[in-house]
Amino acid sequence: MSTTAPSRSNLALSRKEDLKTFAQDPRRRQPDALTRAQLEALSDEASVEHNLRRREWHANIGPIKTPQLIELHEDLWDIVDSNLQDGDKAKGAIAVDAFPGLGKTTSVLAFAREFHRREIAEQGEFTAQGHERLPVCRVGLTGNTGMKDLNRAILEFFGHPGRNRGTTAQLGQRALDCVLSCEVRLLALDDLHFLKWNQRNGIEVSNHLKWIANEFPVTLLMIGVGLAGKGLFSEGGSRGEAVLAQTGRRTTRLGMRPFTIESEAGRREWRQMLLALEQRLVLADKYPGMLADDLSDYFFARSTGHIGSLMTLINRGCQRAVRTGTERLDRDLLDSVKNDEASEAARRELEAALEKRRLTSRPRSGRSKAA
Repeated sequence: MSTTAPSRSNLALSRKEDLKTFAQDPRRRQPDALTRAQLEALSDEASVEHNLRRREWHANIGPIKTPQLIELHEDLWDIVDSNLQDGDKAKGAIAVDAFPGLGKTTSVLAFAREFHRREIAEQGEFTAQGHERLPVCRVGLTGNTGMKDLNRAILEFFGHPGRNRGTTAQLGQRALDCVLSCEVRLLALDDLHFLKWNQRNGIEVSNHLKWIANEFPVTLLMIGVGLAGKGLFSEGGSRGEAVLAQTGRRTTRLGMRPFTIESEAGRREWRQMLLALEQRLVLADKYPGMLADDLSDYFFARSTGHIGSLMTLINRGCQRAVRTGTERLDRDLLDSVKNDEASEAARRELEAALEKRRLTSRPRSGRSKAA
């Protein structure tokens, strides 16, 4: 990576340079697992460097190839690869619509990274006209996004000098020129639920999305929470207007499910993810089964099966384990670590059911091995 490339900790994926860094940089290398004796033998300088690498590693574990991520990626590849129609034909759009904390954005960004790398490997870093090839454009929306704001955000991604002046139509044509010149193939709009669909901006942007789908040779990938309830796929809004019908007809809705422990298959999925996470922890006193056996029920109770909450808890637990010299995860340490409010609110009832053995997160094979 060149000295002018942005630091990974300072990336804003709404800009092309940062998205390229995210997509093209090699993956982080897991720090060496040292014993306590080896940790104590490190010089002060080496210890500082090793702990910094561990902090960064634990803060960026993943994405984990869970069944949910694999299922979503298979569907995304199906749709994106089938959208090779000529430019005179509208392409199918995608809406990833799921509750918070299930890994929507993380999973979509992982897909965007793979798609970017595949397109560059197949087509090269520059177009036939000599423009920089940018297979993916990602834009984040806000609650006040209108047509002009959306066009400006797309131009901001490309760093276009005319992004701050012009009419809505002029900004839209400049955005189209950028997409065509850089041969963008995937346009990802994140946080689509921030739009106020029943107000003027929501209707305007819905119409604008139809224009993008018609005129831009891209797969439109929308990410949000409760998009169905907001009317994205319906034939008409609450005011009886059929402004969303065309978007609904052309859009495939994809979801992501939480982990569940009501079935043996669900418990096996949960265990496999904990085992995968266990392999990625860099703690001196880590041992086989630390997560998947000793903390399985505990982690499920504190995350309610939401991978976002689980990853937050493990990340913060590892930071405290390194900082305090505990060098392992256990209930005493994790009880002192705060998690997101939604998980904490749902924790007590689920924890009580697990403690009374009405529920268990461990599959039969895992329980027999532990016994």
